[in-house]
Order: sequence, then C-alpha cells, then structure tokens
Amino acid sequence: MNEQQTKSISKFLSLILRHQPEVIGITLDENGWTDVDELIAKMNAKGHRISFDQLEEVVITNDKQRFAFSEDYNKIRASQGHSVNISLGLDPQEPPEYLYHGTVAKFLDSIHKEGLQRMSRQHLHLSRDRETAVKVGSRRGAPVILNINSGAMHKDGFLFYLSDNGVWLTDHVPAKYINF
Repeated sequence: MNEQQTKSISKFLSLILRHQPEVIGITLDENGWTDVDELIAKMNAKGHRISFDQLEEVVITNDKQRFAFSEDYNKIRASQGHSVNISLGLDPQEPPEYLYHGTVAKFLDSIHKEGLQRMSRQHLHLSRDRETAVKVGSRRGAPVILNINSGAMHKDGFLFYLSDNGVWLTDHVPAKYINF
C-alpha cells in the first residue's frame, strides 16, 4: 500500500471510528470498540477496499497512533478525539506540571475570554511536548503554542486522562491557567 492509500484509509477510519460510524453501518460499543471483521466487510461493501493486513498496517504505522486493536485483534477503536458519546475507560491521572496546546492566532481572543473549550469533541487535547503542539497548530496555519499550567489545574480539582496514544485529555482549560 502506498502512502496516499494509507493516508486515505486513516482519514476514513477517523471519520467512522470517531465521528460517524453510521456512514458504513457499524456500531461502536460503550468504549468505542467495533468488530474488526464487520468493519472490514462494511468498508469493502461501501467501496473502500481493505484487507486485515492493510488495516493492521494503517494502525501500526499511524504517526499519531490514532487507532488501537484489542489484545486479541478482534476489535478496533480510535484512541481519542470522539464526537460520539463513548467512554474510553480511562482513569484520572496526575498530569505533568505543564502541557501544551497548538492553535492559531485567530482563536486567541476567544481563548483569552473563555479559555480552551472541547467544542464538539468529548475532551480537549493537550500535548506533553511543544513539538507535538507545533504539529497540531500547524494544521490550520502559523502555530501559536499555549503553555498550560496543568499542575495547578490538577491541584484545583480538574481531571486529566492519558489516552492510549499519549494525548492528555481534559474537559476545559480556563484562561487563568494558560500562559499566552
């Protein structure tokens, strides 16, 4: 499979495993898992030709580890970023003292007023390192990196979760915890 095919399959998997499983007629369980064989069959029926080996290649080679197989490889889910209501089954974790968020300048006025919002997703995504935040912010233009005082947030009772692929998740970051 070439890089273009891998990227195309990855984008389609993101759509159906994070946002719109109904596009191909699958269902996600309460933790976001769906049956691998059913996923492959329904993708093929909708013209998105894929084998198990190709699916495994997409999951393993995804630079952000967006997807995960169950231990027995019978189920698959997105690691985070869902807009559908599921529970990733993550326990609250103590975050590092500082986390980072990549954005662009056009959102700064709103962030100054309202802080960071999760918008249509279940959680707000934060990065452990500046480099990852730069990559995230760069998707929409010239990145602006916000330094989040996550240690103080945690001490003040805000919950944080660490996804399987290392993304830190929380529900909201009030402006007072953001270093602009």
